[in-house]
Amino acid sequence: MQNTSLDYDYIILGAGLSGLMLAKALVSDPYFKDKSILILDKSEKNTNDRTWCFWSENTQDWDAIISKKWESILFKGENVKVEIPLKNYSYNRIEGFDFYESVFKILSASKQVTFKTEAFQNLTETESGVEVTTSQKTYTATQVFSSILPPERLKNQTQFPVLQQHFIGWEVRTQESVFNPEVATFMDFSIPQSGNTRFMYVLPTAVNKALVEYTLFSEKLLPKAEYEAAIKDYMEALGASEYEVTATEQGCIPMTAYSFEQHNSTNLMHIGTAGGWTRGSTGYTFTYTLKRTTELIDFLKRETDLRKFNINDRYRWYDKLFLDVLYRNNEQGAALFTHMFQKNDIAKIFRFLDGTSSLKEDFQIIWSLPKKEFIKSFFHIK
Repeated sequence: MQNTSLDYDYIILGAGLSGLMLAKALVSDPYFKDKSILILDKSEKNTNDRTWCFWSENTQDWDAIISKKWESILFKGENVKVEIPLKNYSYNRIEGFDFYESVFKILSASKQVTFKTEAFQNLTETESGVEVTTSQKTYTATQVFSSILPPERLKNQTQFPVLQQHFIGWEVRTQESVFNPEVATFMDFSIPQSGNTRFMYVLPTAVNKALVEYTLFSEKLLPKAEYEAAIKDYMEALGASEYEVTATEQGCIPMTAYSFEQHNSTNLMHIGTAGGWTRGSTGYTFTYTLKRTTELIDFLKRETDLRKFNINDRYRWYDKLFLDVLYRNNEQGAALFTHMFQKNDIAKIFRFLDGTSSLKEDFQIIWSLPKKEFIKSFFHIK
């Protein structure tokens, strides 16, 4: 999976979820069998640096690397505690290392793909394509797909509110049997909200093992000690007197309806979070990336101008509405999600969050939420 060429048909910047899914899709489709692909990332992608979770009715494509499935989820809000059977769905967890290993096994078998661990520095668009400079060399390509989000991109705009989905998670092993490994805690808003949208997220794999994650949807991040204190309080409330932290994870995902695709050009496209492939109002990534990758592969078979790849669907407008409410009244998040889960079937909620729901279902979901705040936002957003 290595060659010495400096010129490629496609360069993919970043070997994360979106970059590797795109590379996998390209080499799996005979239409692109003659295309050369360079993947650049600063790391080897040989550690378990994160996990992805997603709901699905059919997990056949991922069963080999799914580490755990849950058939039920738990939702807790103010005076609400409900265990929800997922019916035809399952909630699934994939470890980062297993995903990387699985995809690289496919890519390694292809003579089309070269992977290099070099830090990206900058790119320059030319008349014939794009030049990409790394810490070691300069490469050229007809087209470039970048998952790198410049930090100033969202800071320098004022049109769209930006919240952050930020979290710290601990993999814990307890002495007591405090978890139900058959039920994932999807959102637990029973913790102090402190003027924000704050919840616990628990993925149990045994009666004494789980990922326990403290998550916020808010504008500002917290000191690390505050996340950790919240997890400790939660573990104590569960009845875990002693436990070992076996691994940790930390993340921050921008939540915005900002039009990332405006930065695409004829030969440069932004993908993943940098391209708006994360659901703005919730931060969900895995299934949205699958959906966008499929759409992009179809697009590349009929178009060469990457500016024409437009994802401005009605869900972008829903995200604007939802985010406006949360931005103006960040403490409303618990009430919003409680209304959603109390008043709607779980399959309908999943379709809405995946962007596959009908207009009728969309109306039913939105109408089930606190109407006063959404009416204000309806007249507030552009």
